[in-house]
Amino acid sequence: MENTRYQWFEEELRKIALLGSTAGLLAWDQETCMPRDATEIRAQQSGILSGMIHEMKTAKALQDCVEELLGDQTLDVYQSVNVKEFNRSLQKSLKLSKAFVEELTMVVSSAYPAWHEAKLKGQFEIFAPHLEKIVALKREEAKLSGYIHHPYDALMDDFEPGLTVIEMDSLFDQLQKDFIPYVKNIMNKPQPDDQCFRQRFDVNLQKQLGHEILTSMGYRFSSGRMDLSEHPFCIGIHPTDVRVTYRLNPNDLSEMIWGLIHEGGHALYEQGLNSQYWGTPMGSTVSLAIHESQSRFWENNIARSEAFWKFWYPKLQASFPNELGEVAFKTFYHGMNRVSPSLIRIQADELTYHLHILIRYQIEKAIIEGSLSVNEIPEKWDSLYKTHLGVDVPNNAMGVLQDVHWSHGGFGYFPTYSMGSFYAAQFYQTLTKSFPVDEWIEQGNLAPIKQWLNENIHSRGMMLQADALCKKITGESLNFAYFMQYIHNKFDKIFA
Repeated sequence: MENTRYQWFEEELRKIALLGSTAGLLAWDQETCMPRDATEIRAQQSGILSGMIHEMKTAKALQDCVEELLGDQTLDVYQSVNVKEFNRSLQKSLKLSKAFVEELTMVVSSAYPAWHEAKLKGQFEIFAPHLEKIVALKREEAKLSGYIHHPYDALMDDFEPGLTVIEMDSLFDQLQKDFIPYVKNIMNKPQPDDQCFRQRFDVNLQKQLGHEILTSMGYRFSSGRMDLSEHPFCIGIHPTDVRVTYRLNPNDLSEMIWGLIHEGGHALYEQGLNSQYWGTPMGSTVSLAIHESQSRFWENNIARSEAFWKFWYPKLQASFPNELGEVAFKTFYHGMNRVSPSLIRIQADELTYHLHILIRYQIEKAIIEGSLSVNEIPEKWDSLYKTHLGVDVPNNAMGVLQDVHWSHGGFGYFPTYSMGSFYAAQFYQTLTKSFPVDEWIEQGNLAPIKQWLNENIHSRGMMLQADALCKKITGESLNFAYFMQYIHNKFDKIFA
């Protein structure tokens, strides 16, 4: 006999998800092809939609249904997860008013084009008034949501449930104690030449190559597409509609390759969700750290490996014979793993990348706690880049304006990039213990890897939270030691 109350509950969640996916389409359109003059109406459209979603989610009838279902002993395990996880999200939503949600959405929607213009012109003052509004609203959101130790906890919880500043500080303490000295030691060694990437590469051929690599990873173009945007991203509308964007730099092949593979890792997660449960927690991703583990896994553990390029480098040389035909494999492979401080996070090497994340984490904490004002951000940014990476920031476009996240209101997101890398190394170690992964990769056979990720992570939905999922897959909680082991195994050989 069907549980009619639960059936109604699922139908309501799917209606909410349909509206959410429509809002996602508006966001994708805004960052890829929306006319510049449409900014104001798009902000209104997005604000109205977010208000409708909030109203549906917090409706009294749905609250009553959830309360009733929480005590229903007849639900199966999947249904119980859906009720429990939706209730967790519901309790957070109930702390925010519809008016607040609409205002935040409209402010964010208006901020993106301002950020884009500011970045193009290198003028922080264009974006600053919009950022002031976002920061004020995010501080208010943290206050309304509640926290025990630090207001930043409330914002990180939106992306990584339960994550706190205390835990993140501990992880970054390990990073500074064990990882950064290693990175500095590597940076002081003679660096491989990476000039083979800094040539003129036909953008149409780059696009074809990117399409081929994504296809080999298992990305279904029948359920997705790839488009250009100022800042690469992936958006999952539904497992049958998952879109990636990328950048094409005619003078730097690396931007397309690893930027697109990174977003492809996100996309495989979204396409791998169980469509039967779409709209419910069991058809959703676990957390942003697990999501980033998928992008960093493909970008670094797979696509910066020697095995990957043993298969793909001949294809790359065939596409660009004049540029790479005479470049030795070792030169190419070592060049892609050069460790050198840089200004741009998404172009950073695999190791110094985490210093970029550390800087953003320190700045975001200070902004949200109120010890750093918006107008002080550029100076603080430049100072931290000098301290941690030893580089001078020449302008705001290459500095504080380089990332899109703040224009999205994404405070609390950045820590998940480093956590994702740590999870990725642990998952990779578990996979390689049981299967001939290098052999598969050298043969260009990435399907078994995608299948393993599908079965162990993607299709599980929110059955387990991040730490429990990590224990299920690897036998233990997130352990930073696996990341250190991975980088030693790789970089000790390159820099021997």
